[in-house]
Amino acid sequence: MPRTIPARKRIALVAHDGRKPELIRWATAHREALAKHELFATGTTGLRLQDALNLPIQRFLSGPLGGDQQIGAAIAEGRLDVLIFFWDPLWAQPHDPDVKALLRLGVLWNIPVATNSVTADHLFDSPLMDEAYICELPGITPS
Repeated sequence: MPRTIPARKRIALVAHDGRKPELIRWATAHREALAKHELFATGTTGLRLQDALNLPIQRFLSGPLGGDQQIGAAIAEGRLDVLIFFWDPLWAQPHDPDVKALLRLGVLWNIPVATNSVTADHLFDSPLMDEAYICELPGITPS
């Protein structure tokens, strides 16, 4: 079943504590590009991004308090189009099952997912970032 990802993307920005500075640096370098889209983030990350970027960011709860699950639900409901999640693979997270579920949903719902700055750079350098894009939802039959 096809789905259209709009030209103005709804982008979720998430980072574990140890990766927040990297996400802030990356987002600051890409502020102009991010300003063209609608931004969402988990609690603390969203607050820090708002301060750094001076852009509106709709905030979910903090990740460990359910924010990762809220973002996952928004992906499954088609309310988010891109996931930028700078996660820390070397540090055990108390909400690790939520983290894995969030990454799984990004893949399942066939949205662009960047887990580090290099991948996010490539994603934002793509001409598709500012265009509508029709993609398939493999193996998913919405009810």
